[in-house]
Amino acid sequence: MASLIGPTEHCGGARHRSRRVLAGLLAVGLGIAATTLMAGAPARARGGPTSVAPVAEKLMDSVVNISTSQIIKGPQGVPLPKMPKGAPFSDFFDDFFDKKGKQQQQKVASLGSGFVIDPSGLIATNNHVIEGADEIVVNFHDGTKLKVDKVLGRDSKTDVALLKVTPKKPLSAVKFGSSDQMRVGDWVMAIGNPFGLGGSLTVGVISAKQRDIQSGPYDDYLQTDASINKGNSGGPLFNMDGEVIGINTAIISPTGGSIGIGFAIPSDTALPVVEQLRQYGETRRGWLGVQLSSVDEDTAESLGLKDPTGAFIAKVTENGPAAKAGIRPTDIVTKFDGRDVETMRSLPRLVAQAAVGKTVDVEFIRDGKKQTVKVTLGRLEDGDKAVATSEDKGAAEPPDKATPRTLLGMSLVPLTEAQRAKLNIDKKVKGVLVKEVDGASAAAQKGIKAGDIITEIQQAEVATPDELLAKVEEVRRSKRTAVLVMVTDAKGDIRFVGLPLAD
Repeated sequence: MASLIGPTEHCGGARHRSRRVLAGLLAVGLGIAATTLMAGAPARARGGPTSVAPVAEKLMDSVVNISTSQIIKGPQGVPLPKMPKGAPFSDFFDDFFDKKGKQQQQKVASLGSGFVIDPSGLIATNNHVIEGADEIVVNFHDGTKLKVDKVLGRDSKTDVALLKVTPKKPLSAVKFGSSDQMRVGDWVMAIGNPFGLGGSLTVGVISAKQRDIQSGPYDDYLQTDASINKGNSGGPLFNMDGEVIGINTAIISPTGGSIGIGFAIPSDTALPVVEQLRQYGETRRGWLGVQLSSVDEDTAESLGLKDPTGAFIAKVTENGPAAKAGIRPTDIVTKFDGRDVETMRSLPRLVAQAAVGKTVDVEFIRDGKKQTVKVTLGRLEDGDKAVATSEDKGAAEPPDKATPRTLLGMSLVPLTEAQRAKLNIDKKVKGVLVKEVDGASAAAQKGIKAGDIITEIQQAEVATPDELLAKVEEVRRSKRTAVLVMVTDAKGDIRFVGLPLAD
């Protein structure tokens, strides 16, 4: 996990003890009057739940502790320590190392949480809770233990796994609710196995939504201050109706314990994955066939847009769904299947959640005008294997000798065959080579570096620094304050960057 303001950790593998005072108990102790709400929902006073017991007692049997074990082999070829016979601890070393000098196998155990989603024995948890496990045992609230018969499926991209056990009688199961309907400030409950204590419940609120902690391509976490610790991973986050609206998966903590910043996979993200694992044993995500870039203020200005919103199409896979529908690079997708695309991160999640083979409306902006096309989605798992085979239609190879130009904080030279060989630049890549970048320039701040190649400016191909300079001057005369450049690295990976024009 990436660090935000402290270590971001998976909340599995607990060993220590922790305590948390449930929200609202102080109000009860002081005798503050409570009002009764609808049957089945907890009473609330002054914004907080006076007691979650009526809901919680129905849920405890559905939440399980998951213990895993893994056999770890020690390094091979470790030489025996040379110790005289009868020396202190010689027996210890004889036990620890075999006669060939190999370290003995060790059994490593870890703990996590999960919850029953089907009475027949289907249990959802985090992928990282069971990853690498040789044996998985599910411990129920009544003390029953069952070995996992089969891992029905797992998905590392969303950190979700589905397990199968065979119970002697139907299990108590919980239902998924809608995470989209949750609001910041809504009360939630977390039940799980913190620090191996088992069957622990904490209460808090939704602190934020759509958090990106850079753990995967579909980060869209719910943030909560309900106490989540190591061992809570894979456990459910409930709303006050007893519905699962999240799967607890990570915390931010400089100490390893809860500081009130925990993250849960939204149920609207997890449920389609669970259903696919249940039905197919694998994920089958929609695929659009594009590479994306973010739309910042400079990019928006260079394209004449009012607001920096949407997902910028940097590259379209040849013969992919988007290409077949007529979507092109520099298009900015603003809606997908009727849902707004506010940022670059929004589009991959929406596409992944869509069914393979579904025909959807994709709205985008091209040349300042909105257009809509119908796209029949492919399958991401197949799309990942697809390789674009189209040749770059760049301009002719520039001459070996040319005068370097300094522009927008970059020192630019033509891309010669000698430089191509020296920098190991793909033969398909054509354009203007970035020789140096001023560290204080906007180009450096936008990530452009020496060795990059500028292949297009304002969607026009360039082969020499002079051509690039002429295009920049043309943009200046149009009174725009930023210019859009396509930047390619030595391997051919491209991105679009909006650069402000200096006065």
